[in-house]
Amino acid sequence: MIDFNNIHGFISDMDGVIYHGNEILPGVPEFLSWLKDNGKKFLFLTNNSNLTPKGLQQKMARMGLEVGEEHFYTSAQATAAFLQDQAPGCSAYVIGEAGLLNALYDAGIVMNDVDPDYVVVGEGRNYSLDSLTKACNLVLSGAKLIGACADVSGPIENGIAPACGALISPIEIATGVKAYFCGKPNPLMMRTGLRMLNCHSADAVMIGDRMDTDIISGLESGMSTVLVLSGISTPETLRMYGYRPSTVLSGVGDIPAHAEASADHGSHDAPSST
Repeated sequence: MIDFNNIHGFISDMDGVIYHGNEILPGVPEFLSWLKDNGKKFLFLTNNSNLTPKGLQQKMARMGLEVGEEHFYTSAQATAAFLQDQAPGCSAYVIGEAGLLNALYDAGIVMNDVDPDYVVVGEGRNYSLDSLTKACNLVLSGAKLIGACADVSGPIENGIAPACGALISPIEIATGVKAYFCGKPNPLMMRTGLRMLNCHSADAVMIGDRMDTDIISGLESGMSTVLVLSGISTPETLRMYGYRPSTVLSGVGDIPAHAEASADHGSHDAPSST
């Protein structure tokens, strides 16, 4: 079991960890209060590219949780940062919503549906046969294919919803071109998160509900990892992978109790000063 009292930085996924759709998960308010009361550094690192950090802040506020905009980093921002580094001033044809479009715009990337340098895919309601057809032909004409994240699904209130990995796969199949994904488990996104917290990987923990993105990204970045069973994963999920998280919890609400138990155990073990 991780001693959460000795962890300085907490990086957490959101969908399936903090909420399902627009429903806050049990124990989340207590977890956030514990982080703030104990002066912990924390960052919500999400593969959902739909919302901007401001949009995520407002979504949390509607659920009664006050979290500053600086505590969010999205796969849309990671995608924009990657393209800005690779090809400053490039252009892109984009299938996605405000979070992705705004991040690309802020990075100086020009929208272009004629001869773009890149085709960039996130999630969004403007996903259609027409947009897929356009994307396929642009890729076949030489545009490079980029995905915000490789997740194939995400938890919602009444089940799952297809995510970027599923939505981009028809383009990959039709063109024979494999996409490059910028979100978790891409180590570039994890390194950015640690840099934002000004925290070493050995002093940080990654919390998530997916073995194939959250846990592997934390493990490969040298962080302790917590798999929570409040989202996609189940106890049976662990049998599918050749690696394991440091700890498995029912949800983030368990963390304050485990921290308190560790502190009590430490105080009982401490030698008397008399």
